Amino acid sequence: MPDLEFFKQNGYVNLGQVFTGEELSRFIDLYDRDRSESGCFWHPISNHGHQTLNCDPLISSPEIDSLIRHPALIGPIETILEGPSWLGEVCLRHMVPRDGNPEEIWHRDRPHATDRPYRCGYLQMMLYLTDVHEGTHCFSISPEPCDGPILDTPEQLAQRGKVHLHGPAGTVILFNLSVLHAATVRITPHERKTVQIYYGHRDGPALSDCTMIPTRLWRDHPDPEVRGFYGMMTSRTRKYAEAFG
Repeated sequence: MPDLEFFKQNGYVNLGQVFTGEELSRFIDLYDRDRSESGCFWHPISNHGHQTLNCDPLISSPEIDSLIRHPALIGPIETILEGPSWLGEVCLRHMVPRDGNPEEIWHRDRPHATDRPYRCGYLQMMLYLTDVHEGTHCFSISPEPCDGPILDTPEQLAQRGKVHLHGPAGTVILFNLSVLHAATVRITPHERKTVQIYYGHRDGPALSDCTMIPTRLWRDHPDPEVRGFYGMMTSRTRKYAEAFG
């Protein structure tokens, strides 16, 4: 289970190397196969030439469901959310080697949810599929207590600093996506592979229109819990369902 006091004081928690051995190899193979065989699903992030992503792996690699709803993730996530979760978005992300212009793009994905536990409307789960260290790109965050003042970016960084989160392949980080964070792009010969999954409160609003949910999960699955988990309907999911049924 996550260290709730640490999460309360910092807005994130590093769960350590959650996945190892054969299970980790299976997720790496899924990622590599998706990237090599489903290139039409991958595209660059606007204004971020260092990173490409696929936000529809439920279409291109349906077995990603076994990671999205993995008990080792859902347990800690629903402990922090204090209730059932549903999928907001899932994406596979790739960062290429870089020989110049290191950068950190600091941002908050959404305003704080002041009516939710820990001011957390959505959690992001980041899974490293490559080793991440001082010589690679990494994920960085500026720690923020859930009961302190919400500061603008320069003041937040000046007062609370930043933490570069490193770890071996299989490391899982959970963080409130309203807390200031960044993809730290370094001069490095190494690529970085991640899976980034966003979870929301099941009675909350949709997060984004990025990920399409197949009808086999939100409508036709025999388990009502699975239908509920994948029930964060977006306009894009609805339009494709209407078109292809």
